[in-house]
Amino acid sequence: MTDLKLIALDTEDLEVVSAHAQDAVVRVPDMGYARRDQRFAMLMNRFAWESDTPRGKGTRKRAALDFRGVTHVAYAGFDPTAPEGVLNLLAIGFQVTDSPSGIVELRFAGGGTIRITVEYLEARLTDLGAAWAASGKPAHALD
Repeated sequence: MTDLKLIALDTEDLEVVSAHAQDAVVRVPDMGYARRDQRFAMLMNRFAWESDTPRGKGTRKRAALDFRGVTHVAYAGFDPTAPEGVLNLLAIGFQVTDSPSGIVELRFAGGGTIRITVEYLEARLTDLGAAWAASGKPAHALD
């Protein structure tokens, strides 16, 4: 299986990154904002939707997601200092505020969100090589 290396520079690109990151499991201590570098980054165990087979449970891959040009990060719906906290990423969106600036929103199961204010949209999703059989395929209610 080929490792993904994606970059998003506009909302269409970010939709592709969001689709590949959907259902990623993220440990709260594995994310952070480097103010001096203007970067927000997180490590995740993403479900490899691109390698899904109809009969199998699928594969998870270790991956990194980072955003550049970050000026502010706000957390809601979970404790960003929880040493044992675990989140399930549902989607990533972007809202332009004063082009090219805007707000990236990471939405998690259970209502948690991270709002990342950026000077411009630049996101990178990179697989880090480790892969293993998933314990089950994520499923969502269609309501």
